[in-house]
Amino acid sequence: MTRHLLVCVLLVAALSSALSARDWPAFRGGNLAGVGAGSPPTTWNVASGAAITWRTALPGMGHSGPIISGSRVFVTTAVPAQGGATSLTLGDSSRAGIDSARDADRYEWRLIALDRASGKVLWSSVAHAGAPRVKRHVKASHASATPATNGDAVVALMGSEGLFCFNAADGALRWKQDVGLMDVGLVGEPVYQWGPASSPVIAGNLVLVQNDQHNGSALSAYGMATGKPVWTSAREDMPSWATPLVASVGGRAIVITNSPTRIRAHDLQTGRELWHLNDGTQVKVPSPVLSGSHVIVTGGYAPGSRPTWAIPLAASVDAQGAVSPSGLAWTIDRGSPYTSTPLVYDGLLYMVTDAGILSTHDVTTGARVYQQRLAAGAGISASPVAADGRVYFASEDGDVFVVKAGRAFELLATNNMGDVTMATPALDGNTLFVRTTKDLFAIGR
Repeated sequence: MTRHLLVCVLLVAALSSALSARDWPAFRGGNLAGVGAGSPPTTWNVASGAAITWRTALPGMGHSGPIISGSRVFVTTAVPAQGGATSLTLGDSSRAGIDSARDADRYEWRLIALDRASGKVLWSSVAHAGAPRVKRHVKASHASATPATNGDAVVALMGSEGLFCFNAADGALRWKQDVGLMDVGLVGEPVYQWGPASSPVIAGNLVLVQNDQHNGSALSAYGMATGKPVWTSAREDMPSWATPLVASVGGRAIVITNSPTRIRAHDLQTGRELWHLNDGTQVKVPSPVLSGSHVIVTGGYAPGSRPTWAIPLAASVDAQGAVSPSGLAWTIDRGSPYTSTPLVYDGLLYMVTDAGILSTHDVTTGARVYQQRLAAGAGISASPVAADGRVYFASEDGDVFVVKAGRAFELLATNNMGDVTMATPALDGNTLFVRTTKDLFAIGR
Protein backbone atom coordinates (compact mmCIF):
# COMPACT_ATOMS: atom_id res chain seq x y z
CA MET A 1 0.00 0.00 0.00
CA THR A 2 1.45 3.39 -0.99
CA ARG A 3 1.79 6.23 1.51
CA HIS A 4 -0.83 8.35 -0.31
CA LEU A 5 -3.33 5.48 -0.45
CA LEU A 6 -2.77 4.88 3.26
CA VAL A 7 -3.50 8.56 3.91
CA CYS A 8 -6.83 8.26 2.05
CA VAL A 9 -7.78 5.08 3.92
CA LEU A 10 -6.96 6.66 7.28
CA LEU A 11 -8.86 9.81 6.33
CA VAL A 12 -12.03 7.87 5.53
CA ALA A 13 -11.63 5.71 8.64
CA ALA A 14 -11.19 8.74 10.89
CA LEU A 15 -14.37 10.30 9.61
CA SER A 16 -16.50 7.16 9.62
CA SER A 17 -15.45 6.01 13.09
CA ALA A 18 -17.45 8.70 14.87
CA LEU A 19 -20.12 9.51 12.28
CA SER A 20 -23.09 7.55 10.97
CA ALA A 21 -24.78 7.60 7.56
CA ARG A 22 -27.57 9.74 9.01
CA ASP A 23 -25.20 12.44 10.20
CA TRP A 24 -24.68 15.73 8.38
CA PRO A 25 -21.23 16.73 9.65
CA ALA A 26 -20.40 19.85 7.65
CA PHE A 27 -21.64 22.31 5.02
CA ARG A 28 -23.76 20.30 2.56
CA GLY A 29 -23.28 17.13 4.59
CA GLY A 30 -20.68 14.61 3.49
CA ASN A 31 -18.01 16.16 1.27
CA LEU A 32 -20.23 18.98 -0.05
CA ALA A 33 -22.54 16.50 -1.80
CA GLY A 34 -25.83 17.81 -0.37
CA VAL A 35 -27.52 14.38 -0.62
CA GLY A 36 -29.35 12.67 2.26
CA ALA A 37 -30.06 8.97 2.77
CA GLY A 38 -33.62 9.11 4.12
CA SER A 39 -37.05 10.29 3.00
CA PRO A 40 -37.92 13.73 4.43
CA PRO A 41 -41.40 15.21 3.95
CA THR A 42 -42.59 16.82 0.74
CA THR A 43 -45.12 19.10 2.42
CA TRP A 44 -45.41 20.75 5.81
CA ASN A 45 -47.11 23.75 7.39
CA VAL A 46 -45.38 26.04 9.85
CA ALA A 47 -48.59 27.85 10.83
CA SER A 48 -50.53 24.68 11.71
CA GLY A 49 -47.53 22.69 12.87
CA ALA A 50 -48.15 19.88 10.37
CA ALA A 51 -44.98 17.76 10.03
CA ILE A 52 -43.06 20.20 12.28
CA THR A 53 -41.23 17.98 14.79
CA TRP A 54 -39.88 20.92 16.74
CA ARG A 55 -39.07 24.61 16.45
CA THR A 56 -36.40 26.36 18.52
CA ALA A 57 -35.70 30.08 18.62
CA LEU A 58 -32.07 31.06 18.04
CA PRO A 59 -30.44 34.22 19.40
CA GLY A 60 -28.66 36.69 17.13
CA MET A 61 -28.27 36.07 13.42
CA GLY A 62 -26.31 33.55 11.38
CA HIS A 63 -26.49 32.26 7.83
CA SER A 64 -24.47 29.15 8.67
CA GLY A 65 -26.23 25.86 8.11
CA PRO A 66 -26.98 23.34 10.88
CA ILE A 67 -24.81 20.24 11.20
CA ILE A 68 -25.81 16.94 12.80
CA SER A 69 -23.85 14.30 14.69
CA GLY A 70 -25.17 11.59 16.98
CA SER A 71 -27.88 13.00 19.23
CA ARG A 72 -26.98 16.63 18.58
CA VAL A 73 -27.48 19.49 16.14
CA PHE A 74 -24.97 22.36 16.08
CA VAL A 75 -25.31 25.92 14.77
CA THR A 76 -23.27 29.10 15.02
CA THR A 77 -24.61 32.59 15.52
CA ALA A 78 -23.47 36.16 16.15
CA VAL A 79 -25.43 37.88 18.92
CA PRO A 80 -25.31 41.70 18.91
CA ALA A 81 -24.94 43.54 22.20
CA GLN A 82 -27.84 45.69 23.37
CA GLY A 83 -30.12 44.66 20.51
CA GLY A 84 -27.84 46.00 17.78
CA ALA A 85 -28.91 46.12 14.14
CA THR A 86 -29.10 42.86 12.21
CA SER A 87 -30.98 44.10 9.15
CA LEU A 88 -30.82 42.34 5.78
CA THR A 89 -31.28 43.40 2.18
CA LEU A 90 -32.91 40.58 0.23
CA GLY A 91 -33.10 39.76 -3.47
CA ASP A 92 -30.59 38.91 -6.16
CA SER A 93 -27.17 40.53 -6.15
CA SER A 94 -28.13 43.35 -8.50
CA ARG A 95 -30.84 44.53 -6.09
CA ALA A 96 -28.88 43.97 -2.89
CA GLY A 97 -26.05 46.23 -4.00
CA ILE A 98 -22.47 46.41 -2.78
CA ASP A 99 -22.85 48.18 0.56
CA SER A 100 -21.50 47.06 3.90
CA ALA A 101 -24.05 46.84 6.68
CA ARG A 102 -24.29 49.38 9.47
CA ASP A 103 -23.90 47.17 12.47
CA ALA A 104 -23.66 46.85 16.21
CA ASP A 105 -20.37 47.76 17.86
CA ARG A 106 -20.05 44.50 19.75
CA TYR A 107 -21.04 40.86 19.21
CA GLU A 108 -20.79 37.48 20.86
CA TRP A 109 -19.94 34.62 18.48
CA ARG A 110 -21.52 31.42 19.77
CA LEU A 111 -21.69 27.72 18.99
CA ILE A 112 -24.99 26.20 20.12
CA ALA A 113 -25.81 22.51 20.62
CA LEU A 114 -29.41 21.29 20.48
CA ASP A 115 -30.93 17.91 21.19
CA ARG A 116 -31.59 16.19 17.89
CA ALA A 117 -34.91 14.71 19.00
CA SER A 118 -36.48 17.60 20.91
CA GLY A 119 -34.70 20.79 19.82
CA LYS A 120 -33.82 21.63 23.43
CA VAL A 121 -30.71 23.81 23.77
CA LEU A 122 -28.09 21.70 25.56
CA TRP A 123 -25.32 24.26 25.72
CA SER A 124 -24.26 27.58 24.20
CA SER A 125 -20.54 28.37 24.18
CA VAL A 126 -19.14 31.84 23.53
CA ALA A 127 -16.16 31.65 21.18
CA HIS A 128 -15.39 35.36 21.09
CA ALA A 129 -16.82 38.70 22.16
CA GLY A 130 -15.94 42.10 20.79
CA ALA A 131 -16.21 44.37 17.79
CA PRO A 132 -16.12 42.65 14.37
CA ARG A 133 -12.71 42.97 12.72
CA VAL A 134 -14.37 43.36 9.31
CA LYS A 135 -17.80 44.54 8.20
CA ARG A 136 -20.47 42.34 6.63
CA HIS A 137 -22.45 42.73 3.41
CA VAL A 138 -26.05 43.92 3.73
CA LYS A 139 -27.17 40.37 2.84
CA ALA A 140 -24.62 38.57 5.00
CA SER A 141 -24.19 37.74 8.67
CA HIS A 142 -21.21 37.64 11.02
CA ALA A 143 -21.74 33.87 11.37
CA SER A 144 -22.02 32.65 7.78
CA ALA A 145 -19.52 29.75 7.91
CA THR A 146 -21.08 26.36 8.69
CA PRO A 147 -19.23 24.46 11.44
CA ALA A 148 -17.83 20.93 11.00
CA THR A 149 -17.59 17.91 13.29
CA ASN A 150 -15.92 14.53 13.45
CA GLY A 151 -18.35 13.36 16.12
CA ASP A 152 -15.99 14.08 19.00
CA ALA A 153 -15.22 17.76 18.44
CA VAL A 154 -16.82 20.68 16.60
CA VAL A 155 -14.77 23.21 14.67
CA ALA A 156 -16.25 26.66 14.08
CA LEU A 157 -14.69 29.31 11.85
CA MET A 158 -15.86 32.67 13.15
CA GLY A 159 -14.29 34.64 10.32
CA SER A 160 -11.62 37.13 11.32
CA GLU A 161 -12.38 36.38 14.97
CA GLY A 162 -10.65 33.02 14.64
CA LEU A 163 -10.93 29.25 14.35
CA PHE A 164 -12.31 27.49 17.45
CA CYS A 165 -12.59 23.84 18.49
CA PHE A 166 -15.10 22.65 21.12
CA ASN A 167 -16.00 19.38 22.78
CA ALA A 168 -19.12 18.07 21.10
CA ALA A 169 -20.38 16.66 24.40
CA ASP A 170 -20.25 19.73 26.66
CA GLY A 171 -19.10 22.72 24.58
CA ALA A 172 -15.80 23.14 26.41
CA LEU A 173 -13.21 25.02 24.35
CA ARG A 174 -10.30 22.80 23.29
CA TRP A 175 -8.31 25.35 21.37
CA LYS A 176 -8.50 28.52 19.33
CA GLN A 177 -6.35 29.78 16.49
CA ASP A 178 -6.00 33.24 14.98
CA VAL A 179 -6.29 32.81 11.20
CA GLY A 180 -5.68 36.51 10.53
CA LEU A 181 -8.03 38.84 8.75
CA MET A 182 -10.57 37.35 6.35
CA ASP A 183 -11.05 40.64 4.54
CA VAL A 184 -13.27 39.89 1.57
CA GLY A 185 -15.37 42.29 -0.44
CA LEU A 186 -15.59 44.27 -3.66
CA VAL A 187 -12.55 43.66 -5.86
CA GLY A 188 -10.48 46.81 -6.27
CA GLU A 189 -12.42 48.68 -3.59
CA PRO A 190 -11.61 47.10 -0.22
CA VAL A 191 -13.57 49.79 1.61
CA TYR A 192 -16.62 47.66 0.72
CA GLN A 193 -16.20 44.78 3.18
CA TRP A 194 -18.66 41.89 2.80
CA GLY A 195 -17.55 39.40 5.45
CA PRO A 196 -16.34 35.80 4.93
CA ALA A 197 -18.46 32.67 4.49
CA SER A 198 -16.05 29.85 3.54
CA SER A 199 -16.64 26.93 5.91
CA PRO A 200 -13.96 24.84 7.62
CA VAL A 201 -13.36 21.28 6.43
CA ILE A 202 -12.19 18.43 8.64
CA ALA A 203 -9.99 15.99 6.71
CA GLY A 204 -8.72 13.31 9.06
CA ASN A 205 -6.22 14.98 11.41
CA LEU A 206 -6.37 18.32 9.58
CA VAL A 207 -8.73 21.31 9.48
CA LEU A 208 -8.71 23.20 6.19
CA VAL A 209 -9.41 26.94 5.92
CA GLN A 210 -9.66 28.76 2.60
CA ASN A 211 -8.92 32.47 2.99
CA ASP A 212 -8.93 34.21 -0.39
CA GLN A 213 -9.07 37.95 0.25
CA HIS A 214 -7.87 41.33 -0.97
CA ASN A 215 -4.29 40.72 0.19
CA GLY A 216 -2.51 37.65 1.49
CA SER A 217 -4.72 34.87 0.12
CA ALA A 218 -3.98 31.32 1.26
CA LEU A 219 -5.25 27.80 1.79
CA SER A 220 -4.13 26.61 5.24
CA ALA A 221 -4.21 23.38 7.22
CA TYR A 222 -4.32 23.22 11.01
CA GLY A 223 -3.93 20.24 13.31
CA MET A 224 -7.30 18.88 14.42
CA ALA A 225 -5.90 17.95 17.83
CA THR A 226 -4.11 21.21 18.65
CA GLY A 227 -5.13 23.90 16.16
CA LYS A 228 -1.48 24.56 15.34
CA PRO A 229 -0.58 25.43 11.72
CA VAL A 230 0.58 22.45 9.66
CA TRP A 231 1.03 24.06 6.24
CA THR A 232 0.00 27.14 4.27
CA SER A 233 -0.23 27.45 0.51
CA ALA A 234 -0.05 31.17 -0.21
CA ARG A 235 -1.21 32.64 -3.51
CA GLU A 236 -2.07 35.91 -5.18
CA ASP A 237 -5.81 35.92 -5.72
CA MET A 238 -9.01 37.84 -5.11
CA PRO A 239 -11.82 37.38 -2.57
CA SER A 240 -13.65 34.06 -2.55
CA TRP A 241 -16.39 32.65 -0.30
CA ALA A 242 -16.14 29.03 -1.49
CA THR A 243 -15.52 26.02 0.77
CA PRO A 244 -12.70 23.57 -0.11
CA LEU A 245 -13.48 20.08 -1.39
CA VAL A 246 -11.47 16.97 -0.45
CA ALA A 247 -11.28 14.24 -3.08
CA SER A 248 -9.15 11.21 -3.91
CA VAL A 249 -7.40 10.49 -7.18
CA GLY A 250 -4.80 7.85 -7.94
CA GLY A 251 -4.47 6.97 -4.26
CA ARG A 252 -3.78 10.58 -3.30
CA ALA A 253 -5.99 12.83 -1.20
CA ILE A 254 -6.32 16.25 -2.81
CA VAL A 255 -8.00 19.56 -1.93
CA ILE A 256 -9.80 21.56 -4.62
CA THR A 257 -10.46 25.27 -4.18
CA ASN A 258 -12.57 27.67 -6.22
CA SER A 259 -10.93 31.08 -6.49
CA PRO A 260 -11.34 33.98 -8.95
CA THR A 261 -8.07 33.76 -10.85
CA ARG A 262 -7.56 30.01 -10.63
CA ILE A 263 -9.30 26.78 -9.70
CA ARG A 264 -6.63 24.74 -7.91
CA ALA A 265 -5.90 21.22 -6.70
CA HIS A 266 -3.51 20.76 -3.76
CA ASP A 267 -1.92 17.77 -2.11
CA LEU A 268 -3.75 17.31 1.22
CA GLN A 269 -0.68 16.45 3.26
CA THR A 270 1.66 19.18 2.02
CA GLY A 271 -0.48 21.88 0.41
CA ARG A 272 1.59 21.68 -2.78
CA GLU A 273 -0.33 22.78 -5.86
CA LEU A 274 -0.88 19.87 -8.26
CA TRP A 275 -2.75 21.65 -11.04
CA HIS A 276 -4.74 24.77 -11.78
CA LEU A 277 -7.27 25.99 -14.29
CA ASN A 278 -6.99 29.66 -15.19
CA ASP A 279 -10.33 31.37 -14.68
CA GLY A 280 -10.73 35.15 -14.51
CA THR A 281 -14.16 35.72 -13.03
CA GLN A 282 -14.52 37.67 -9.78
CA VAL A 283 -16.47 37.02 -6.55
CA LYS A 284 -16.37 33.22 -6.28
CA VAL A 285 -19.02 31.88 -3.89
CA PRO A 286 -20.14 28.35 -5.01
CA SER A 287 -18.06 25.43 -3.76
CA PRO A 288 -16.71 22.63 -5.97
CA VAL A 289 -18.76 19.42 -6.20
CA LEU A 290 -17.74 15.91 -7.23
CA SER A 291 -19.15 13.96 -10.15
CA GLY A 292 -17.38 10.62 -10.46
CA SER A 293 -13.84 11.22 -11.67
CA HIS A 294 -14.51 14.91 -12.29
CA VAL A 295 -15.00 18.02 -10.22
CA ILE A 296 -17.59 20.59 -11.28
CA VAL A 297 -16.73 24.21 -10.49
CA THR A 298 -18.74 27.32 -11.25
CA GLY A 299 -19.65 30.82 -10.13
CA GLY A 300 -18.11 34.25 -10.17
CA TYR A 301 -18.81 37.59 -11.77
CA ALA A 302 -17.83 38.48 -15.32
CA PRO A 303 -19.86 40.64 -17.72
CA GLY A 304 -21.73 38.41 -20.15
CA SER A 305 -20.25 35.16 -18.90
CA ARG A 306 -20.19 32.91 -15.84
CA PRO A 307 -18.85 29.52 -16.90
CA THR A 308 -19.19 26.07 -15.36
CA TRP A 309 -16.31 23.63 -15.78
CA ALA A 310 -16.11 19.83 -15.53
CA ILE A 311 -12.45 19.16 -14.70
CA PRO A 312 -10.87 15.69 -14.51
CA LEU A 313 -9.46 15.05 -11.04
CA ALA A 314 -6.42 13.55 -12.74
CA ALA A 315 -6.09 16.52 -15.06
CA SER A 316 -3.30 16.71 -17.61
CA VAL A 317 -1.20 19.87 -17.24
CA ASP A 318 1.38 21.86 -19.15
CA ALA A 319 4.83 22.83 -17.90
CA GLN A 320 3.32 25.54 -15.67
CA GLY A 321 0.83 23.13 -14.09
CA ALA A 322 -2.12 24.58 -15.98
CA VAL A 323 -5.03 22.51 -17.23
CA SER A 324 -5.85 23.16 -20.87
CA PRO A 325 -9.49 23.97 -21.67
CA SER A 326 -9.28 21.24 -24.29
CA GLY A 327 -8.71 18.74 -21.50
CA LEU A 328 -12.03 19.47 -19.81
CA ALA A 329 -14.95 17.06 -20.02
CA TRP A 330 -17.28 19.94 -20.89
CA THR A 331 -17.89 23.65 -20.32
CA ILE A 332 -21.12 25.64 -19.92
CA ASP A 333 -20.37 29.20 -20.98
CA ARG A 334 -23.00 31.14 -19.05
CA GLY A 335 -25.95 31.01 -16.66
CA SER A 336 -24.24 29.49 -13.65
CA PRO A 337 -25.09 30.36 -10.02
CA TYR A 338 -23.63 33.46 -8.45
CA THR A 339 -24.11 32.35 -4.83
CA SER A 340 -25.45 28.80 -4.36
CA THR A 341 -23.41 25.62 -4.74
CA PRO A 342 -24.69 23.23 -7.47
CA LEU A 343 -26.05 19.76 -6.77
CA VAL A 344 -25.16 16.51 -8.54
CA TYR A 345 -27.97 13.99 -8.11
CA ASP A 346 -28.95 10.88 -10.08
CA GLY A 347 -27.02 11.82 -13.20
CA LEU A 348 -28.13 15.44 -13.32
CA LEU A 349 -26.55 18.73 -12.34
CA TYR A 350 -28.93 21.20 -10.66
CA MET A 351 -27.96 24.88 -10.59
CA VAL A 352 -30.10 27.78 -9.37
CA THR A 353 -29.32 31.45 -9.78
CA ASP A 354 -29.85 34.21 -7.24
CA ALA A 355 -32.96 35.20 -9.20
CA GLY A 356 -34.49 31.73 -8.77
CA ILE A 357 -33.88 30.33 -12.27
CA LEU A 358 -33.26 26.59 -12.09
CA SER A 359 -31.35 24.81 -14.82
CA THR A 360 -30.55 21.11 -15.01
CA HIS A 361 -27.83 19.57 -17.12
CA ASP A 362 -26.68 16.09 -18.01
CA VAL A 363 -23.73 15.58 -15.69
CA THR A 364 -21.82 13.54 -18.29
CA THR A 365 -22.07 15.95 -21.22
CA GLY A 366 -23.10 19.28 -19.70
CA ALA A 367 -26.05 19.49 -22.10
CA ARG A 368 -28.99 21.39 -20.69
CA VAL A 369 -32.03 19.24 -19.90
CA TYR A 370 -34.43 22.00 -18.89
CA GLN A 371 -34.60 25.50 -17.45
CA GLN A 372 -37.40 26.79 -15.22
CA ARG A 373 -38.02 29.78 -12.97
CA LEU A 374 -39.01 28.51 -9.53
CA ALA A 375 -40.99 31.65 -8.63
CA ALA A 376 -41.16 35.23 -9.80
CA GLY A 377 -39.05 37.51 -7.66
CA ALA A 378 -37.57 34.72 -5.56
CA GLY A 379 -34.05 35.45 -4.37
CA ILE A 380 -32.03 32.33 -3.53
CA SER A 381 -28.80 32.26 -1.52
CA ALA A 382 -29.05 28.79 0.07
CA SER A 383 -27.73 25.76 -1.79
CA PRO A 384 -30.04 22.90 -2.86
CA VAL A 385 -30.11 19.53 -1.11
CA ALA A 386 -31.73 16.26 -2.19
CA ALA A 387 -33.11 12.99 -0.87
CA ASP A 388 -35.46 10.22 -2.03
CA GLY A 389 -36.01 11.62 -5.53
CA ARG A 390 -36.70 15.19 -4.40
CA VAL A 391 -34.64 18.37 -4.51
CA TYR A 392 -35.18 21.13 -1.93
CA PHE A 393 -34.54 24.80 -2.75
CA ALA A 394 -34.90 27.38 0.05
CA SER A 395 -35.56 30.98 -1.00
CA GLU A 396 -34.74 34.15 0.90
CA ASP A 397 -38.48 34.87 1.15
CA GLY A 398 -38.87 31.68 3.18
CA ASP A 399 -40.36 29.45 0.49
CA VAL A 400 -38.91 25.95 0.27
CA PHE A 401 -39.58 24.61 -3.22
CA VAL A 402 -39.67 20.82 -3.52
CA VAL A 403 -38.92 19.66 -7.07
CA LYS A 404 -39.14 16.10 -8.33
CA ALA A 405 -35.72 14.89 -9.44
CA GLY A 406 -35.57 13.93 -13.10
CA ARG A 407 -35.36 15.15 -16.65
CA ALA A 408 -38.69 17.00 -16.64
CA PHE A 409 -39.59 19.83 -14.27
CA GLU A 410 -42.27 19.03 -11.70
CA LEU A 411 -42.88 21.26 -8.70
CA LEU A 412 -44.21 18.99 -5.96
CA ALA A 413 -44.78 21.60 -3.24
CA THR A 414 -44.02 25.10 -2.01
CA ASN A 415 -43.71 25.34 1.77
CA ASN A 416 -43.42 28.74 3.43
CA MET A 417 -41.32 29.03 6.58
CA GLY A 418 -42.81 32.39 7.60
CA ASP A 419 -39.40 34.04 7.87
CA VAL A 420 -36.32 34.94 5.84
CA THR A 421 -34.26 31.84 4.99
CA MET A 422 -30.62 32.26 3.98
CA ALA A 423 -28.99 29.10 5.36
CA THR A 424 -28.59 25.83 3.46
CA PRO A 425 -30.85 23.10 4.94
CA ALA A 426 -29.53 19.87 6.45
CA LEU A 427 -30.86 16.31 6.14
CA ASP A 428 -31.05 13.66 8.84
CA GLY A 429 -32.68 10.48 7.66
CA ASN A 430 -36.37 11.35 7.38
CA THR A 431 -35.94 14.84 8.86
CA LEU A 432 -35.19 18.12 7.12
CA PHE A 433 -33.60 20.89 9.22
CA VAL A 434 -34.31 24.43 8.03
CA ARG A 435 -32.81 27.50 9.66
CA THR A 436 -34.51 30.88 9.30
CA THR A 437 -33.23 34.17 10.70
CA LYS A 438 -35.08 33.51 13.98
CA ASP A 439 -35.60 29.76 14.37
CA LEU A 440 -34.31 26.28 13.64
CA PHE A 441 -36.97 23.82 12.46
CA ALA A 442 -36.94 20.03 12.42
CA ILE A 443 -39.39 18.87 9.77
CA GLY A 444 -40.17 15.16 9.81
CA ARG A 445 -42.64 12.50 8.84
